[in-house]
Order: sequence, then structure tokens, then C-alpha cells
Amino acid sequence: MAELKLTKVGKTYGGSVEVLKDIDLDIKTGELIVFVGPSGCGKSTLLRMIAGLEKITGGTLEIDGMVVNDVPPAQRGIAMVFQTYALYPHMTVYDNMSFALKIAKKSREEIDEAVRKAAKILQLEEYLDRLPKALSGGQRQRVAIGRSIVRDPKVYLFDEPLSNLDAALRVATRIEIAQLKESMPDSTMIYVTHDQVEAMTLASRIVVLADKGIAQVGSPLDLYERPENEFVAQFIGSPAMNLIPGEIVGTGAQTTIKLDREGVAMSNVATTEADVGLKVNAGVRPEDLVEATGESYLYDGKVALLEALGEVTVLYFEPEHGRDPVIGKLPGIHDDLRGREVRLTADPAKVHVFHQGQSLLYR
Repeated sequence: MAELKLTKVGKTYGGSVEVLKDIDLDIKTGELIVFVGPSGCGKSTLLRMIAGLEKITGGTLEIDGMVVNDVPPAQRGIAMVFQTYALYPHMTVYDNMSFALKIAKKSREEIDEAVRKAAKILQLEEYLDRLPKALSGGQRQRVAIGRSIVRDPKVYLFDEPLSNLDAALRVATRIEIAQLKESMPDSTMIYVTHDQVEAMTLASRIVVLADKGIAQVGSPLDLYERPENEFVAQFIGSPAMNLIPGEIVGTGAQTTIKLDREGVAMSNVATTEADVGLKVNAGVRPEDLVEATGESYLYDGKVALLEALGEVTVLYFEPEHGRDPVIGKLPGIHDDLRGREVRLTADPAKVHVFHQGQSLLYR
């Protein structure tokens, strides 16, 4: 299919409102790239710039080595799937899927072959004669995807395609998109979502956008296990990673971090004598915390609230010093811990260390 290269791409509105700046990104043929980030970070704007629906105000966008900044959307070889389906209500599924091919003056045989092939992939064969109003939300989204497939584009763009579906349909349609990608291994896809589960389960690589630029790019597990900064550490994962203030008090084969309580955390982060005294944040994910059985512990506090979910119990500790409350996630049922003082610890290898927002593991 296609490779994309974004070089110093930026977007400014009205000459003064900067939304994106210096976006550098290479997307290889066959990848499914997911853009994630907080509301207003510019992920949908970036997708629309790739599609040609928003003008690029800085840098260049190349598709297969050709700069397409000024190429009209219809000539970029791109198909876009919107969250609102955008189906013609008076047309059948077949007519919706075939409409773009009819406009392109394709023969009746070519159109029929393309539509039926796409319908088979998406399990829509029995719905081809129905109107959109007779379909469920998930089926309508499949029709919207099918309308893209029949065009055989270079790149597929998905703009939060599951956001209008209920929880059960989101799961089912997410699985269908994953299966679709497996059946089209050479297809290049770019997917925008605010849902971490979608990003973690679908992506070849995730692009985390923040502060008008890219905070980190990597595979889902890279971002989860090796976040380069506090923003990515807290954005990827639910509940968010805990950040516990501390100070480096010892270096050597291992680093000793004294937290603002009595606990001492050991981490395999590489430090030097010059780092002694650095104010840092020890980052640990809620699911990596366990109840401490000995004298050494990472954190202790009073459980203010808990959520017993069956397979896990989420503990919310009383907040201290105006900071966000520490959150623990223990396997099993622990509804007897509400209101109690609890000590938690973690495997030192799973404790991250951040100084001035950046991971000391990646400096």
C-alpha cells in the first residue's frame, strides 16, 4: 500500500493559534498507527491534515515519496471512516458502498465484484439490500468501513470510529477491525481514538500527542513498560501510574530513593554520585503494587475508598499534601481494607524514576 513521511508538520489557525508544531513521523506500509492524547491535543486535526481536509501550514507530508501538501483529498489515495458513519439514509447498503465507484465511472462488473468482496470480509452479505435505518450502530460502522475498502485506497484513516457505540458493540467492532487488519496485512491504517484499550489492542505503534507535539512513539508495550516521561507514564494505563515524591540518597549498583514517608525504594535506574540529592518522582503502576509483608515498603496510607470488581480490588488512599491520591490494584476481593492503614510495596524493577518530568532510564 503506502508509506507516509511527516517532516516538521505544523498547524496554525489565523496565523497565531498554534495547534501542532514540528511533527516528525515515518509510517511504514502495513502498519496500524494509533494517535492518542488528551482532548484538544490535535490528533483529529493531524488526521484531517493527512486526509487533505485541513491545510498544512508548516512542513511537508509525503505519501510514497511524493509531497502531497497541495494535492486535493480525492487524489491522495486515502479513504476516511468518520465516527458519524456519514451514510446516505435513502440508499441501500449496496448503493452506499458502491457510490464512490459509480462516481469514478467503474464498470458494473467491477463495482459488483468490489462491493461483494468487501461485504464478505465485513460479514455484510445478508444486509446489502437494507437501508441504514434497519441496521445496528455496529453494522452501520461496518458499512462505512466497507465503503472505504471498495475504493482500494493507499491509506485508511479512522477518526474515532467506535465512539458512538455502546460498550458491548465497541468491543465487538474493535475485534472486527483487528480481524480486518489481519486480512489486509499490506494495508496502511491510521486510527484516532481516546480509548486506551483500542490503542493498546489494535496498534502496531502508538503516537502519543501532547503539548502541540509528539510525547513518545512506540509499540503498546514499549509505552506501558518504558515511558520516557511522566505524561506518557500517566496517560497510558488505567488507573494512571502513581507518582510518589522522593529524593535520591544513594547510588551504585542500585539506586536508593527515599520517599517522603518512611519507605525506601530500590530501582535499577543508572545514576551517578552527582545525582545524590535530586528530587524525583517514583512512578509505580497500581497493578504493580502488592501488600508489604515485611518492614520495607514503598507507600503506606489509609484506604478512603475501594472498588471491589471481583477479579481485582481498586484501593484509593486518602490524598496528602494536595497531591492526587495513590491508587492500588490488588488481585481478588479485599473489601475488608476500607478505612484501614495499608502498606504497599512493588518489585524494584517495576519502579520508574522521573526527574523534572523525564525518565532517568532514558536520559
